[in-house]
Amino acid sequence: MKSIFKFFFFLSAITFAQTPTSSKVVQQALTQKSKMMQSSLVKNIEFTNIGPTVMSGRVADIAVNPNNPTEFYVGYASGGLWHTTNNGTTFTPLLDNSPTQNIGDIAIDFKSGTIWVGTGEKNSSRSSYAGIGLLKSTDNGKTWQNMGLTDSHHVSRIVINPNNVNEVVVGVIGHLYSPNAERGIFKTTDGGQTWTKSLFINNDTGIIDVAFAPENFNVMYAASWQRERKAWNFTGNGNNSAIYKSTDAGSSWTKISENSGFPTGNGVGRIGLAVFNENTVYALHDSQYRRPKDNNKKASNGLTKEDFKTMSANAFLNLDNKKLNTYLKNNGFQEKYRAQNVKQMVRVGSVKPIDLASYLEDANAMLFDTQVIGSEVFKTTNGGKNWQKTHKNYLDGIYNSYGYYFGEIRVDPKDENGIYVLGVQIIKSKDSGKNFTLISRENVHSDHQALWVNPQKSGHLINGNDGGLNISYDDGESYIKLNNPPVGQFYSVYADNQKNYKVYGGLQDNGVWVANNNATVNKRWHQTGQNPYQSIMGGDGMQVQVDDRNPNIVYTGYQFGNYFRINRANGDRAYIQPKHTLGETPYRFNWQTPILLSKHNQDILYLGGNKLHRSLNQGNSWETISGDLTTGGKKGNVAYGTLTTISESPFQFGLIYTGSDDGYINLTKNGGGSFTRISNNLPQNLWVSRVIASAHKKERVYATLNGYRFDDFTPFIFMSDDFGATWKNIGNSIPTAAVNVIKEDPTNENVLYVGTDNGLYVSFNKGNSWEAFANNFPNVAVHDLVIQPTAKELVVGTHGRSLYKANIAPLQEMTPEVLAKENHVFAIKSIRKNNNWGRSFSQWKDTYTPEITIPFYTNAAKKVTAKIYAENTEVNSITTNANKGFNQMLFDLSFSKKGKKAFERANKNSSASSALKQAQNGVYYLPKGKYTVKIGAAESEFEIK
Repeated sequence: MKSIFKFFFFLSAITFAQTPTSSKVVQQALTQKSKMMQSSLVKNIEFTNIGPTVMSGRVADIAVNPNNPTEFYVGYASGGLWHTTNNGTTFTPLLDNSPTQNIGDIAIDFKSGTIWVGTGEKNSSRSSYAGIGLLKSTDNGKTWQNMGLTDSHHVSRIVINPNNVNEVVVGVIGHLYSPNAERGIFKTTDGGQTWTKSLFINNDTGIIDVAFAPENFNVMYAASWQRERKAWNFTGNGNNSAIYKSTDAGSSWTKISENSGFPTGNGVGRIGLAVFNENTVYALHDSQYRRPKDNNKKASNGLTKEDFKTMSANAFLNLDNKKLNTYLKNNGFQEKYRAQNVKQMVRVGSVKPIDLASYLEDANAMLFDTQVIGSEVFKTTNGGKNWQKTHKNYLDGIYNSYGYYFGEIRVDPKDENGIYVLGVQIIKSKDSGKNFTLISRENVHSDHQALWVNPQKSGHLINGNDGGLNISYDDGESYIKLNNPPVGQFYSVYADNQKNYKVYGGLQDNGVWVANNNATVNKRWHQTGQNPYQSIMGGDGMQVQVDDRNPNIVYTGYQFGNYFRINRANGDRAYIQPKHTLGETPYRFNWQTPILLSKHNQDILYLGGNKLHRSLNQGNSWETISGDLTTGGKKGNVAYGTLTTISESPFQFGLIYTGSDDGYINLTKNGGGSFTRISNNLPQNLWVSRVIASAHKKERVYATLNGYRFDDFTPFIFMSDDFGATWKNIGNSIPTAAVNVIKEDPTNENVLYVGTDNGLYVSFNKGNSWEAFANNFPNVAVHDLVIQPTAKELVVGTHGRSLYKANIAPLQEMTPEVLAKENHVFAIKSIRKNNNWGRSFSQWKDTYTPEITIPFYTNAAKKVTAKIYAENTEVNSITTNANKGFNQMLFDLSFSKKGKKAFERANKNSSASSALKQAQNGVYYLPKGKYTVKIGAAESEFEIK
């Protein structure tokens, strides 16, 4: 019977892994999580956001009060909605009490105060998270109501009738990784109570933009976009990408881009729209048609990789050695590949000329391929009957080859000829797009996603990009940076082993940063010029490893396995990516390539491509210790068939697990001598987001699988106690959300932490049940976790709300024995006596009041009293209404009136009593000594030193 069950689980898992999660299941999960957060044993564990703010996250949209531009709202792709009323000096988060932080578009009716949030980012990138439909608030974000379209996943645009707040038109792109019917244009006339689908093309084509004529809401234009993303490929163009028009406020639509001068056919990509009036419209097009070859281009004297793609062996052997060596050196070929050596390899047939081209064509190079036409601007002045391209030259450097990531264009409401084009750079034109000038500046991040142009004052711009927010008052000649919200999109986080440990993290498009763990989110650094976070790497920041012997030696890098060894003491950095042998199939590296320093020897570094590589000398040289540990890759334009996670057992050198983006988990017990696949009985084809070798039991291993790239959000979490020969599913009780990371507590083997695309959980029984964290921790994607064992702190890398940390010492004490008690008081930190207790340094400043935290557990919701004793004398007591589970009380270290008298009686013959002095605020504080806290029969001590 057991074997039959195993076989059935295996087959059903494979099928289920390819099936998108239904919106009904997602909504049930949101309800389930809400209830879990209310009843969670750990809902009072407090999290602190430690930034960074200096480097922000991707902005999705901006909405500005037209009558008061110092008030505006900013929606971040995965960082929630933020509101300012002081021109960005400070911001308030408004989605912290909502089920999601993922935003595609926002729309505000400032007259009524109605806020609409279209959830699910409009971009189609690797980390564009799905949403849960349309959220609406009429009390400035205090409460939110889901108004439907729950299976839309990604909402591109919301427009509200300026004269009727209940009339709203919404553009929906739809699922990112699978076809679905809830995409197109939807309209409501009753404030979202009911919706009508007024435009639908097919299950693979959605709407990426909607815009209306400022003077006439009845006249609208919309852009459809055909796109398909798979884990191994993205196609962002197709015959169904087009422009539509409505003359009845979005109730019906007519395609207007055919036979009009606007591009049509399979190469038509994403389209952005800017409407000046009923008849004058600009369209920004991402053309995926190939550029014609320039036969007039002056031939280069040097060799290029294109030359080798068609070169014969004889022609190669006749090349000038000096010319060939120049090519090899300039393109970073290893020293062993020089003209004479390579010619000999071609001569004997071990290498072909084309290999000198493919050696350079890694995923990163292909990402910036510019053979497509790219961005182009069109204009109509007759309501879309005819379109004309505004410029003759290519707009190079605006889109590169990934225009799907952009698509926004704006027209100055006061100037028909003034337009702005957003891409990698931002450019403007004052002559209707004939000529452009660059308005990116030194303090403005690249990759521009949103722009507001003041309708009352030309030149006043608010710009949103991958690095945050900027304001200009001189039409882009200079900018103010407004990176105040902590909305960094972390891929990874790491903590070193220093006493005041440092936290490192890699961010989406914002490099790798480091800070002391006690960094605070404030603006004091403006005074000193020293932000607590320092940049140590550009690009898309990736994983970090730090040498335990020397914290200045840091290994990190950027996308597709481009890793470096950095000496932070002297600034030296060495590029250490393993290179394939010339003639060998190039290694495949994941966007988030995994690295790992061996705890057995800190000179040994592992790095995963499609094969596992090991360096015995800090990355100076490499040996490949495996064959291909993936399914072999797939044809497409996204690196696939790559390793995503590596873990080595602390019990044995060379006992290593690897996981891949296509579902393989492999184990070697002999340092790569042989590998065994241990994932055959797990759901197949999914992204292995983590595999973790246990630090408590040699045979134990944990694995998490992620179906996000199939729009499957099932929480796949597994544990094995026999090196992966058999697995137990321990993720069943977590609300549906894809899982990114699992960590085992280093002190308590029963305690596990899990980060999902929608929050953070802990288990006290090896995954049999889970508790949701909730205190100052929003529903945000958690990409990575690290536990600093000495400090007993959990650091959380979120993809949208920067870094959080929490003290987990009490959680490590939550054994079955503690959980069975009526009450339990956890360890209390000691405090140092300070003569400034109770003193104010100025009449304008608050009194300096001491405080300790009393953490405790109780097995039921009830009123709890903690009594504080000096030896056998009760000196004070505090009472609180406790929840079932973990709680904490704050004690200000003061005597009660009764307690002071009792203490003086008990110490009348000692100096302790006579030393008591009233503080400036009139309070008597406890003197130095040891004290006991009692809650019922439970007790713990603390010391005032």
